[in-house]
Amino acid sequence: MTKKEIASYIDHTLLTPQAGIKQIVLLCQEAIRYGFASVCVNPIYVSSAASELSGSDVKVCTVVGFPLGATTTVAKVAEACDAIRNGADEIDMVINIGAAKDGRISEVATDILDVVIACKNEGQKIGKNIIVKTILETCLLDDKTIVSVCQAAKKAGADFVKTSTGFAAPKAIDGTLLPNGASEHHVKLMRETVGPEMGVKASGGIRSARTAITMLEAGANRIGTSSGVSIMDNWNEDIPVKI
Repeated sequence: MTKKEIASYIDHTLLTPQAGIKQIVLLCQEAIRYGFASVCVNPIYVSSAASELSGSDVKVCTVVGFPLGATTTVAKVAEACDAIRNGADEIDMVINIGAAKDGRISEVATDILDVVIACKNEGQKIGKNIIVKTILETCLLDDKTIVSVCQAAKKAGADFVKTSTGFAAPKAIDGTLLPNGASEHHVKLMRETVGPEMGVKASGGIRSARTAITMLEAGANRIGTSSGVSIMDNWNEDIPVKI
């Protein structure tokens, strides 16, 4: 796989609360230089990113209900529509994680559906097909729940299911922090559940070319990472990737 090919799978991400405008501008410049699929920024920077990326093929991605997923559906819809009006091409929304853990999948499904409908309708007004990704926060869910949420997201018309925010802090009984990002197991499970026609985004903890390859081979077709430049600079085009 060439560097150009791997770049087309990467959402170049900067979602830290301390990120400033100079960092966002640099993020956009790097995305153009390397040919990344998108930049993923917090909603406050959508308009700035859209301006910086104007005329390029790089999309603007932002997050909704981030990182907890615990805002109301009405708030998520408003946030998503505002982002689209400001120039967003892709919306990564966090599901209602508490409802998912309770087994209230119908509430999760309604939350996703309302956001998907709002995004598609808002995009239609301006001639855009808005891509909607649903963030599951897989480190907090068991396999059965992950399958149920993936099925709900697919039925709701979401374009992608996504593993993680990268901001969760799961702990063992003794208080030890547990992994909070994408795993090969979860990506495989999500791909098996949604089939070939839906996107799977792996995000959280992907900091090396080797990890990116693992996620792609597991079934991901988008990689969310803040280490895109490092991955590209260390990419060996001679390494076979089975996707």
